[in-house]
Amino acid sequence: MRRYAISLILLFLLPLAIRSQERYLLETPPQGLTKPIDTHISWKDNRTLLLRSGSQQEPTYYLEDIVSGKRVRTDDPADVSTAGIPHGLDEEARNPTFSPNGRYVAYTYRHDLYAKELSTGKVTRLTHDGSKTILNGLASWVYYEEILGRGGNYRSFWWSPDSRRIAFFRSDDTNVPVFPIYVADGQHGYLEEARYPKAGDENPQVRVGIASVAADEGIVWADIDNVADQYYGQPFWTPSGETLLVQWMNRDQDELKLFAVNPQDGAARMIYREKQPAWLEWISEMVFTQQGFLIVRDFESWQQIYLCSLDGSDFQRLTDGNNWGITLHGTDPKEEFLFFSARREISTRTDVYRVPLPGKRNKDISVKRLTTGDCHAANILFAPDYRHFAVLSSNVATPARSLLYSVEKGLVRVLGDSRGDAYDLELERGNVPVSEVHFITTEDGFTIPAIITWPLNMEKGKKYPVIVNVYGGPDNGSVTDRWIAPASRYYWARKGVIQVTMDHRGSGHCGKPGLDMMYRNLGKWEVHDYKLWMDYLRGLGCVDNNRVGITGYSYGGYVTALAVCTAGDYFPYGIAGAGVYDWMFYDSHYTERFMDAPQDNPEGYRNGSVLAQCGTYGTWGPSVLLVTHGTSDDNVHFQNAMRLADALMKTNKHFQFMIYPGARHGYRGYQGAYSAEEERAFWTKYLLED
Repeated sequence: MRRYAISLILLFLLPLAIRSQERYLLETPPQGLTKPIDTHISWKDNRTLLLRSGSQQEPTYYLEDIVSGKRVRTDDPADVSTAGIPHGLDEEARNPTFSPNGRYVAYTYRHDLYAKELSTGKVTRLTHDGSKTILNGLASWVYYEEILGRGGNYRSFWWSPDSRRIAFFRSDDTNVPVFPIYVADGQHGYLEEARYPKAGDENPQVRVGIASVAADEGIVWADIDNVADQYYGQPFWTPSGETLLVQWMNRDQDELKLFAVNPQDGAARMIYREKQPAWLEWISEMVFTQQGFLIVRDFESWQQIYLCSLDGSDFQRLTDGNNWGITLHGTDPKEEFLFFSARREISTRTDVYRVPLPGKRNKDISVKRLTTGDCHAANILFAPDYRHFAVLSSNVATPARSLLYSVEKGLVRVLGDSRGDAYDLELERGNVPVSEVHFITTEDGFTIPAIITWPLNMEKGKKYPVIVNVYGGPDNGSVTDRWIAPASRYYWARKGVIQVTMDHRGSGHCGKPGLDMMYRNLGKWEVHDYKLWMDYLRGLGCVDNNRVGITGYSYGGYVTALAVCTAGDYFPYGIAGAGVYDWMFYDSHYTERFMDAPQDNPEGYRNGSVLAQCGTYGTWGPSVLLVTHGTSDDNVHFQNAMRLADALMKTNKHFQFMIYPGARHGYRGYQGAYSAEEERAFWTKYLLED
């Protein structure tokens, strides 16, 4: 009896399993479209390149002789012991960082800065006033998030090249407002208290100190006004270690000064000053030469490279044209050329270039492009002698390839290719989503791009739903002409959905003139330009105007909610994740850079607030907004989602709300998987079902 019952159950379940398998196969891309790529990791020396082969889970590493092309298998470089293990440091020690000569390790411990001599074990406490509000070598939150970057893990100290000194920031957070973050863990939960300055709030007071490691010389403080309402950016040591270059910016973020600081007495001398009518950016990198240092600035409408002498007496521009996204890769040993990458030929693609340095007898005095073809260059690695370099090359229609270039002779060979054996055949069969880069020109002359991925087997004359993906933050474009694996696009392409990633005039494709239009006007031009894109798509005759969804996260969550509320005739459905729904709720440095302080721009804050626009939500017809947020988000506080929900309730608007308990600024693990399924269900219901 039991066996009979089991048999019946199996007979019942077998068709379901078959149908489930068939559904899975139908909803996933065909096998063999792509394969793991042999890609470059680093240079061992001028003629030896380290490559990784196979999958991320089971990689194999090789050393390739770039002259002969011969490969030799080598050990996993991650297994090679480096000085990355804290040598007897307390478990509370943070950010252990080894000196350039390898003799010392510097770290922070309970808000003070320390150095340990490895040969003797001697520990020197360099600062003595650390507390919950006095942070030595440990970044205050707004510096961590907006100025130094999360990659530094709150570190705010820097070794001199000669290993004699450590420059650091001393942050006084005493008067910075505390924002409570509720965590529901345990029986009673608890509060995290974050020193978080919002727009208009008091910022941390920061000083730049220099500590001597070998001798007890006390702290030398940079002689820069320590009372002014100001910011300091990433400092740079000169190669000799004799000078520290310190970036200073006023609270309005429209003036930048660069000081040369003497580490022996703190004397500061201004060697560079820049002022712009809207806002300006920090100097993110420097390349030092015998003539001075090279920097990237955008005060001439587009980014250009400049050579500045260390005494500030000489300032020369090296490049021309419409450059953006410039990265400096360094100079050759003779300092004849500077090598850099930039979006120069077209705003959606990065290429590699060289430009001669002043004073050198070069026949070619112009910028020379080194990469070839209509592909985007990523993961750019130069050999130590700068005679060869490797790149990861692709576009929306060409799977990624790892390429080796000679600076003088051009493309040498293909190191690895991700194009699978079945790709060309399946593309011909119509089983590969086709993506294209499109451009439109605004009524005032800005050219902006989008990537459109078309449904499989489109029918002429049929109207299709659309999912629009956006980010939208100033100088944070989403559109790059690079390869995206079919798996991420296949599901909706097969479901008959047009997928669009679009940018606007302030996303970096239009240089500083486009960016400056966003000044004191966040939210205005993003939605304006997204509507222009929808007009373009409608003009193609393939869009179902009533089935258009828009989605984004963080800044993308903000513009998504704003678009659904203010342009529901274009974007009736949206999923807004972790957005800033009123700029009063976000941090001082980021918000005031673009919007000024609230008291100085009340109209801009009001116009850019989603909360103030809730009354128009749903007035064009059926609309549904799904708001998602993590309750422990330390970047964009959960406060934003709660205030938006309350504003929608006050105006009697229907919306959906999903919280992710304990999630920070992003949903990971099981929450990430759950979020993906919920989003898929949302789009299926509102874009596909009758």
